[in-house]
Amino acid sequence: MEERHRQLRVIEALLFSAKTPLPAQIIGEHIPELEDVTVLLADLAAHYSERGVNLINVAGGWTFRTAPDLAPVLRREAEVQRKLSRAALETLAIEADHQPVTRIEIEQIRGVTVNKGTLDILFDADWIAPRGRRRTPGRPVTWVTTDAFLNHFGLSETDDLPGIEELKAAGLLDLSTPPLIIAEAAQDFADEDEDGEVFEFEREEDKE
Repeated sequence: MEERHRQLRVIEALLFSAKTPLPAQIIGEHIPELEDVTVLLADLAAHYSERGVNLINVAGGWTFRTAPDLAPVLRREAEVQRKLSRAALETLAIEADHQPVTRIEIEQIRGVTVNKGTLDILFDADWIAPRGRRRTPGRPVTWVTTDAFLNHFGLSETDDLPGIEELKAAGLLDLSTPPLIIAEAAQDFADEDEDGEVFEFEREEDKE
């Protein structure tokens, strides 16, 4: 019993000191004698479920977050320097639902031109990142969402996201969506670099 108590304290200390969510595997490395750390993580999550902070699984890792119902108490009046525009929100939703996706593909889904600055805002927020390039004329950049995006929205994985149709039904998106006509995407992204090409992303070279 004392050993289990010590292990729980170790896990708590690791989680409180971590700047980002910790995967169970990393936590387990600090308690090598423990065969299955997820059992203790589940126990801790249950213990904190009714407390002021909750232990949750986001972005593939575990972290403490303040209880959602206490948000009104903790919310501070602060000036938001840069709010996401409706175009940015729609672009982000499409990114999450169709990733990896190019800017041209986003434009075909939205039915309007995507301003380059919209992608820059999402990129600067660390919510999207370049994945590679399509093996199509112009070699357009493909984009995916990041762990920082999952962490910010409290998601464990992208499968937890509502789809485009659900967002539209909820009135969160207003897309005049034409048929999705993306010839290169019809190959189920088979045209992407199979060797996992790594490249330096430079905004001025974004010539989609």
